[in-house]
Amino acid sequence: MQASATRPSVRECASEILDVVPLVTRVIRAEMRKYGAKELSLPQYRTLAFAYKNEGTSLSEVGDHIGLALPTMSMLVDGLVASGLVNRRTDPDDRRRMTLTVTEAGCKRLESARAATMANLEEELRQLSAPDRATITLAMRILRGVFTGGKDSARN
Repeated sequence: MQASATRPSVRECASEILDVVPLVTRVIRAEMRKYGAKELSLPQYRTLAFAYKNEGTSLSEVGDHIGLALPTMSMLVDGLVASGLVNRRTDPDDRRRMTLTVTEAGCKRLESARAATMANLEEELRQLSAPDRATITLAMRILRGVFTGGKDSARN
């Protein structure tokens, strides 16, 4: 039983998201690895992007965003620190809190990977009609609002 294309059910909408998001993520991951982030995992890239957009963020804030437990997040950040992509410092106002900032090298790596991936996505989307691109753009903006509670977020 299929609903009309103009009035899909909530279940059909959820099913499409579950089916399509992993495909898009796989393409993005492949592009990131190909251009500028070969030595970065997707969680490391997402950590860099979140720390870039949220300067001075804490380990637990990044862990919540990425979906990793604190010990795992700590090991991931250790790797980024060792690679010179992130600085970790003790918060002067709360010695129990560690803050993260992206280094210049981290910014360059992030920008390179993002630019190359954007170029590839643009090329893929160029084959779509303008109305289809408008529909996708609107859908992404709506989904962002749904999953951020209406707040603009640094989700990557």
